[in-house]
Amino acid sequence: MRKNYLTLKSTGTSEIVISKSRFIANCKRVESEQEALDFIQFIKKEHHSATHNCSAYLIGEHDQIQKANDDGEPSGTAGVPILEVLKKQHLQDTVVVITRYFGGIKLGAGGLVRAYGKATTSGLKASGIVERRVHCVMKIDVEYLWLGKLENEIRNSSYIIKEINYSGNVEIYVFVPEEEEFKFTEWITEMTNGQASITCFDKLFLEFDRI
Repeated sequence: MRKNYLTLKSTGTSEIVISKSRFIANCKRVESEQEALDFIQFIKKEHHSATHNCSAYLIGEHDQIQKANDDGEPSGTAGVPILEVLKKQHLQDTVVVITRYFGGIKLGAGGLVRAYGKATTSGLKASGIVERRVHCVMKIDVEYLWLGKLENEIRNSSYIIKEINYSGNVEIYVFVPEEEEFKFTEWITEMTNGQASITCFDKLFLEFDRI
């Protein structure tokens, strides 16, 4: 299972104007290269009259898939700057399309690099960034008499109760960061004098806002 990583919170759009040119950023979280390509084509159709629709994406736990496209801008002045911002932000599974409507003033190679980088940063802020952290869903199986104490202690800790089931014994399901599984087990064991059965029922990602 992939470890903790950063990605986009939601699909986002932003627009900035530089020397009369409009730069519109569209950003999206994606899970495959095909999904990224489909999004790029969607934006191109939406902005078919634009001067350029430049793009870049990073996909996979180790950025196995990464592409940059200048879409007619001078080589290396658009797609690569977009990609570099994604790498600098340590983002994964992300595609960005920057649409440019030319305003009549040439920016030069350096100006284009800065413009596409700035537009990308603006788009990422509009989308928001989250950290996806692996959590164990810890199942605590214990007699009913322990419920009050356990529920109170857990709710006053940094852990998050997912649900509580009542069927004979009480089953409490708690989200616990993967790296704290042993610490949590020891804590509950000590609190219940060893009377609880504690297992990692499942593993999944929880998302926490970064920006």
